[in-house]
Amino acid sequence: MRTAYSVETVRAAERELMARLPEGALMARAAAGLAAVCAGLLGRVYGSRVVVLAGPGDNGGDALYAGARLARRGARVTAVPMDPARMHPGGLAALRAAGGRVERSVPERADLVLDGLLGIGGRGGLRPAAAALAERIPAGALVVAVDLPSGVDADTGEVTGPAVAADATVTFGAYKPGLLIDPGASRVGAVRLVDIGLDLAEPGLEALQHADVAGLLPVPTASSDKYRRGVVGVVAGSEQYPGAAVLAVAGALRGGAGAVRYVGPAADAVLARYPEVLVGRGRVQAWVVGPGIGAGRTAEVARALADRDVPVLVDADGLRGLDPDVVRGRRAVTLLTPHAGEAAALLGVPRESVEAGRLAAARELAGRYGAAVLLKGSTTLVAPAGPGPVRVNPTGTPWLATAGSGDVLSGLAGALLAGGLSGLDAGSVAAYLHGLAGRLAADGAPVVAHEVAAALPAAWRDVTS
Repeated sequence: MRTAYSVETVRAAERELMARLPEGALMARAAAGLAAVCAGLLGRVYGSRVVVLAGPGDNGGDALYAGARLARRGARVTAVPMDPARMHPGGLAALRAAGGRVERSVPERADLVLDGLLGIGGRGGLRPAAAALAERIPAGALVVAVDLPSGVDADTGEVTGPAVAADATVTFGAYKPGLLIDPGASRVGAVRLVDIGLDLAEPGLEALQHADVAGLLPVPTASSDKYRRGVVGVVAGSEQYPGAAVLAVAGALRGGAGAVRYVGPAADAVLARYPEVLVGRGRVQAWVVGPGIGAGRTAEVARALADRDVPVLVDADGLRGLDPDVVRGRRAVTLLTPHAGEAAALLGVPRESVEAGRLAAARELAGRYGAAVLLKGSTTLVAPAGPGPVRVNPTGTPWLATAGSGDVLSGLAGALLAGGLSGLDAGSVAAYLHGLAGRLAADGAPVVAHEVAAALPAAWRDVTS
């Protein structure tokens, strides 16, 4: 499990550790790790041209100390301060002692640029002085962010003004949520974690890995029958969108369900593709409602939600006008799976605000509805119905942005609910497998939704092998 921690949690752990260490020891650890990563990226340190963009805080100090280490190995290091009067004194002295220089303007050529303008406490994008330096980063230089790219909010990934786009980010002690959540995540490049010995409390964000997913997947035993494996009911599709039913059923069948029941007007299309599907209402262990049903079938959504003891996944058209009180009154799990536009409608805010603040939107939706929330998008987040870390999905490909992909995801997550997983686990495992299947099916080229469904068994085997 990869975990990320809030700025407040990281700061508290740093203070506790610094109280036990000699002065400057923690910064020395960070600078050593940062310099080692930079050396690896450069390949040949001697004679390389390194520019340090130095802010006034400890982030700038880390960058200056790392620059001093590179200078001692023969790099030509130039520090450019955001505010010459507020450079970190120890870092500046170390750089000068190692032969580094300080200049007022960014050199026109560089092999590597260290972004040490703002630390994890920075908010609201780069101020004019910092933005002016960032704009002058030489073309072709490798940009390495110190802890996180300046201008990215460490706690949320929000980018509300100018921000650095890095080729790599070296983060200290722990991942921060802003490194894993868009739009900030799109600016971090390859992330390297340097262990500096922090003792951390509960994370604010989690990212499953293969072993975690494998441990959560429901596996049949010798005594299993279709009911023990889970039967998922799918209310999806319409005369206008019969494909939504086919794709949601495909995801459910590939998600390990013992059986799938289909309810809706697209039964002929579903049976033509999947003759093993049961048609009509009956015993189920979970419902999937909403994909492609259109705006006029709210009664079917209400009927599923009224079965208070059966888990329900609500997606797409099923989310229209969803009543928070009804959802909160259910005893069984409810999992909502909106994209940004649907989340914005549920929250009564512009879509842009959801896309800019994905973590806050997922948490607010989960709190308002008392449900687990899978917020789809460039960064897919799964928020629990109650307290605890939000999960960020690390798999996927931009090729998954294709019609019907979300229907497959809904069916898959519904099957996992029927198999006994919690809303948080079903949503995050489904997102992980779906993203992995998308990568396998696309293989660097365009992919369509039914190919993603067909690749789910390969993704399952890849996780469990």
